[in-house]
Parts: sequence; C-alpha cells; structure tokens
Amino acid sequence: MATPAQWIEGARPRTLPAAISPVLVGTGAAAYLDGFVWWKALLALGVALALQIGVNYANDYSDGIRGTDENRVGPLRLVGSKVATPGSVKTAAFTCFGAGAVLGIVLCATTTWWLLVAGAASLLGAWFYTGGKKPYGYRALGEVSVFLFFGLVAVLGTTYAQAESLHWTAIAGAVSVGSIACALLVANNLRDIPTDSVTGKRTLAVVLGAARSRRMYAALVALAFVLAAVSAIATPWALLAFIAVPLAIKSIRIILSDAVGPALIPVLKNTGLTELLYAVGLGIGLALGG
Repeated sequence: MATPAQWIEGARPRTLPAAISPVLVGTGAAAYLDGFVWWKALLALGVALALQIGVNYANDYSDGIRGTDENRVGPLRLVGSKVATPGSVKTAAFTCFGAGAVLGIVLCATTTWWLLVAGAASLLGAWFYTGGKKPYGYRALGEVSVFLFFGLVAVLGTTYAQAESLHWTAIAGAVSVGSIACALLVANNLRDIPTDSVTGKRTLAVVLGAARSRRMYAALVALAFVLAAVSAIATPWALLAFIAVPLAIKSIRIILSDAVGPALIPVLKNTGLTELLYAVGLGIGLALGG
C-alpha cells in the first residue's frame, strides 16, 4: 500500500501551477471588469485543483495498466511502480473528479448553468486523455486539450463566473496561460520520447521529433510574453507578467541545449513556476488596471 507521501508525489504537485494560474488570471480579468467575487474565485480554484489532481491520478492509472510507465523517467508512478493497486488509483481519480463536479455545480448554480457544459467537457477530457480504448493523448492531441481546458475554459470560465461578462484582456490571458501550460506538457513529453516511442504512445513530441519539440516549447513560452505586452495596451500594469522572464529564459536555455532524460526534469519545475509567476504578475496587473 502506498504511503501518504507517495500518494502526494503521485498527485504530481509540480503540475498544480497549471490549475492555479488560469484562476489567478481569470480573477484578475474579472477585477479589471469590476466583477471580482472572492468566494467564486475560491470555488473556481477548487474545481481546477480537483480536476488537475484527478487527471494526474487518471493518467497514472491508465498509463500504468497499459505498461507505458514501467520504465518512465521522472516522478513516481503509483501503478507503474506497483506501490498502489490500479483500482485504488482509479478510485482516487474519480473521487477528485467528483469533488470538482460538486464545486462546479455550486458555481454554476450561482452564475449560469451554461458553465455546466464546460465542466462536463472538462471531466470527459480529463478521463479520456489517457483513458478509454482510444485515448486522444496517445494521438498527439494532448497539447490541444491542455490549451483548451487549462487555458481558454479555465480562464474565461473563471472570469465569467465572477463578472458575468468578458473582455479581450481575458481572452489574451487565456491564450497566454494556455500556451505556457502547453509548453509544460511539451517538456514532459520531450523527456519521455524514448519510452513513449517504444510503448506506442504517439504524443506530439514523438510525432514532431525532439528538435521541433524544443523549438515549439520556446515559441509557446515567448507567445505568452508577447500577449502580456499586447495586454499593456489596456493597462500598463499587465507588464508585471514579465517578472517571470528570467525563469522562462533559464528553462528555454536548457530545452535548446539538447538536454535529455533526467536533465529535463528541472525544466518541468521551472516551467510550472514560470506559469505561476506569470499568472501572479498578469492577474495583479489586470486587477490594478481595472
């Protein structure tokens, strides 16, 4: 039986900035529109964290029973390393999904039931990323789903749930956060190209190859800062997002240095912190500019 520490590691805490960041930016965009509602922001954060942890456990379960994780470099895989049974990890995933669904229903009930459609799509996307007979994560569509759910849906949903309206700065923020979240997945899949190629997991990194994946990572991170500069048209405070530039440059240098395997693990941590710092800066900037 897995220890509490192993369950925490299996939840992959380094990926949690991908859940926190869109809520920060979405809340900043809501404040820009003079629509900040603190308890709705907390509900949105709860939904995002529950779904992120749930999808991490779901991926652990699905990849583990397929044998994809048996020789994987990186964080502990509960099923792949056989420290937890597949059934217990699957239960943990659905428990998180259930918690996220409950919080999402409360948020919908206080805003609009149309958000329920986005929530249901997010739950289905979380499970079928690596679950089911034909997981789309094995067909080079992982980055698309991350951009959609951890960028557009999460940011715009958070903004609308509070302000009940949208502004182009929210859209720019959604695209920028989604881009960095995609970069995080690109770095993860770049590290796993050798094992994914053998096990038949056709991620976008496997399809593009290492060289193109490295350039894609740099382009995605750069796009986020370009959009922050564009957002400065609405408020110069948006330039606070540039506090994340030094960390972003550090990660890009490692990626472009042809680092492989364990050498790429620090990039995952740094990319997550880059996204979080970026979101803090942009979220505060939008709020101050409102």
